[in-house]
Amino acid sequence: MVLQRDQPNKLWGKAEPAESISASIAGQTIAATADASGLWSLMLPKLEVGGPHTLVVKGKNELKINDILVGEVWICSGQSNMQWTVKSANDSDLELLTANNSQIRMINFPQVGSQTPIWSHDDRKWQVSSTETVGGFSAVGYFFARQLQQTLGVPVGMVNNAWGGSACEAWVDLDTLKKAGSYQAMIDSLSTRNQQYSDLLAIKEPDTKQTEQLENLKKSVTGNQNPSNIYNGVLSSHIGYGIRGAIWYQGETNAGRAYQYRELFPLMISTWRKDWNQGDFPFYWVQLADFKAEKDNPEESEWAELREAQTMTMKALPKTGQAVIVDIGEGKDIHPKNKVDVGRRLARWALANEYGVNIPFHSPEYKAMEIMDDKVKLQFDHFGNGWRPFDTAEPKGFAIAGEDRKFVWATATIAKDNTVIVSSPEVSAPVAVRYAWSDNPRCNMFGQTGLPLTPFRTDDWPGLTAVKK
Repeated sequence: MVLQRDQPNKLWGKAEPAESISASIAGQTIAATADASGLWSLMLPKLEVGGPHTLVVKGKNELKINDILVGEVWICSGQSNMQWTVKSANDSDLELLTANNSQIRMINFPQVGSQTPIWSHDDRKWQVSSTETVGGFSAVGYFFARQLQQTLGVPVGMVNNAWGGSACEAWVDLDTLKKAGSYQAMIDSLSTRNQQYSDLLAIKEPDTKQTEQLENLKKSVTGNQNPSNIYNGVLSSHIGYGIRGAIWYQGETNAGRAYQYRELFPLMISTWRKDWNQGDFPFYWVQLADFKAEKDNPEESEWAELREAQTMTMKALPKTGQAVIVDIGEGKDIHPKNKVDVGRRLARWALANEYGVNIPFHSPEYKAMEIMDDKVKLQFDHFGNGWRPFDTAEPKGFAIAGEDRKFVWATATIAKDNTVIVSSPEVSAPVAVRYAWSDNPRCNMFGQTGLPLTPFRTDDWPGLTAVKK
C-alpha cells in the first residue's frame, strides 16, 4: 500500500477488550489498548518519502504487511465516469503497454449499499500498476496519479471508491442530512421504502407478487441512490485513512435537482472533511462534460444548472476547485472516453496548489458585466495573457436576452483589453448573457492557458430545477 508522507497516519483495528496492541514501522513502535468493545486505534509516526517498509502489528496474534511505500495518497470518488476503467478509455492498448510502475498503486472498494456502517472490506487489496492490473484501475484516477508521480517523483496511491449511477446524498450520513433540514422529503421516502421492505421480509410464505416486490425493494434499499447508503456501505470502512486530498467526478444523477446540489454538494464535502479529521483537505472535482443532442436555439438546461452548482461550490468552500471539460464530452455517450485530459486537468489543480508547481490550473471564469447601450461588455479572470478561440477566430457559444428573458445567439468579439463584447440585432436593450448554457453547448473559448472558459450566466432567473427537491 501507500501511506501519506509527512503526517501521522491513523491505524485502527479490532481485538479483544483491553487487549494490548503495538505497531512497528521504520524502526518505531507505537502502543494502544483496545476499548471495552475491542476497538483500538493509534497514529503511526510521520514518515518521509521512501520504502518499501514493513508494518508489524502485534496483539495476541501478529499481522505483517510488506511492501509499504510512503508518498502521496488521494481518494478518487464519484459515479461512473470516475469508476470508468483504463481498459475502457481511449488508447487502452497503448496505456497497458506502459503501465508497469511500482510507484503507482490503487485499491478498488466494492459497491455495497447499507443503512448501517460496514467496518471493513477485507477482500480488497492494494494493486501495483502493471500491464496486468491497470486495466481495472479508475482511468481518471490513474491518469491523475501518473501525472503526479511523473512530476513529483514520489509514490502515489489512489483509494478508489467510485460507484456508477450514485447520487450525492448516498455519500452523506443520515444524521447530517437530518440536521441540515433541507432533505426531509428524501428522508421520508427512504423511511417508507425501508418499512415496506421490513414488512415484506416478515412474511413467512410470500406469494409471487410479494416476492417480486421484495426483490425490487431490495435493489432500492441497498442501492446507490438511497441517502447514506454509500457513506455506510463503502466510505465508513476507510474514513480516516491518511490522505492528501480527494478528486471527484459525479453530478449526472443529481442534474434534475441541480439547485439542491448547490447545498448538498458542499454539505458532502464538509462532512467528509469533518469525519476524516484532517482539516480542510483539498477537494477537486470534474464539472459535467457536454452530453446529449446539440440544440439549434438557446434553451434552459438541467445539466447547465448542475455545472453552475458545481462552480458555485468553489466560492462556498476553501481549498476546492473544478476541472472544466465542456470541450471533451461526447453527445452520444454519457461516458466520454477521453479520460487522460480529465486526469491531467485535475492534476493541474493538485500540482499548483498542493505541490507548488508553477502551471496554469484554473479555467477562465466570468467576473463582471457592463451594459453599453445595445451591447454587453464581459470581464473575466484566469485567462492568462489573452484568448484563443478554438477552430474559428470568432467566439462561439454566447447568447443574449432582454427583459423578456428570451435568449438568442449573440455575436461576440474580443477587445484589445481581453474583454468580450456581446450583442445581437434582435436584442436592442440587453440585460443578460449566457455562455455554453446547454446540455451540449457549441462553444470554443479557451484562454491562452489552454483551459476552456467555464460555462456561466449573468442572470439569476429561476431555472428548470429551482423548485425540484
